[in-house]
Amino acid sequence: MKASSTTGRRGVLASLVLGAGLMLSGCLSPFSDLPPGNVGTAAPAAPQGESIGAGAVRVALILPLSAPGQAGEAAASMRNAAELALAEFQEPDIAIVIKDDMGSPEGARAAAQEAIAEGAELILGPLFAPAVEAAGSVARASGVPVIAFSTDVTVATRGVYLMGFLPQNEVRRVVEHAAQQGRRSVAALIPETVYGNVVEAQFREAAAQRGLRVVAVERYPAGQPQSAVARIASVIGGRAPQADALFMPETPDGVAMLAQALQGAGFDPARVKPIGTGVWSDPAVLANPMLQGGWFAAPDRSGFESFAQRYQARYGTAPVRIASLAYDAVSLAAALTRTQGSQRFDELVLTNPSGFAGADGVFRFTPTGENERGLAVLEIRDGSAITISPAPRALGGGGA
Repeated sequence: MKASSTTGRRGVLASLVLGAGLMLSGCLSPFSDLPPGNVGTAAPAAPQGESIGAGAVRVALILPLSAPGQAGEAAASMRNAAELALAEFQEPDIAIVIKDDMGSPEGARAAAQEAIAEGAELILGPLFAPAVEAAGSVARASGVPVIAFSTDVTVATRGVYLMGFLPQNEVRRVVEHAAQQGRRSVAALIPETVYGNVVEAQFREAAAQRGLRVVAVERYPAGQPQSAVARIASVIGGRAPQADALFMPETPDGVAMLAQALQGAGFDPARVKPIGTGVWSDPAVLANPMLQGGWFAAPDRSGFESFAQRYQARYGTAPVRIASLAYDAVSLAAALTRTQGSQRFDELVLTNPSGFAGADGVFRFTPTGENERGLAVLEIRDGSAITISPAPRALGGGGA
């Protein structure tokens, strides 16, 4: 379907895709591009060159199907999710051609070259950042857009869009919520990791935008927070702490050691609000006494839970947490093929500012290849995560 102008085209897209009942359907370990658990028993890897669906529009799905360990298991689950998406979409006019990148940049480059030679108009995947970079360079040279599953924004660029759950969105959302709830002074304990570098930059930016005073930021080697906590103890501990919130983007593996150090420093989560990112969505974090009452931002869980139930019914096993990314991407490709005609995968269509409706909430791609998502804020209570600020159902002009 063609529109008479750019504005018209985007308006039609918003009404047809978001209004058509499209249910596109995550948390990732930081920059591992793999889920922190719940891998389950995956189905055997698909054979190279397998095709799902018989539509006229060819779409490639590049995954590390033959990679060992969690990578291959996650890939098999995502392949199943893609199949489920086509099965649930009424008469899709696309064919998904499965390509195995073997978990390597070289494999991803070869898979992209093969897919484009076979007529693929869109590439979904790869999963890992180096593979995304390799496949993206091939695809961009041929004018074929990529919707990848990585969380590493350094591989995002014009024409290479990331579906992954980006920590930047989570930091912005939880800092915004803290400011709205009257928090004024915030400190931070951040591990010296790639993930830590990313979230610190976004934390400082978000705090400045929301008028929060950053009273202290301490970094520490992964798994060794004791010295950093000691240096910040006077700010976050005692009867009159200088900070009223403490940002701790720590992963489940590091939470126990960090909590022990905080307890020794006299930290009281009832006085200083713990805040974090989606990596807190883990039983070990939710059960920790030092994080009770804490806030973190993450996608709304109801959509994924519905997707997971349907997946379980079809395949007899639970999907990996990131399987919904493949489900979303395939559903989006099918919807755009139906509603947008020859313009289906154009840049202006893929970067529609109204975004798309996914099972993990609304999302949109930016012209630079990153994404913005509507996220919920959850509070840790007695080992559970309770939604205290629902995810928005639409994205405003300012983003998620």
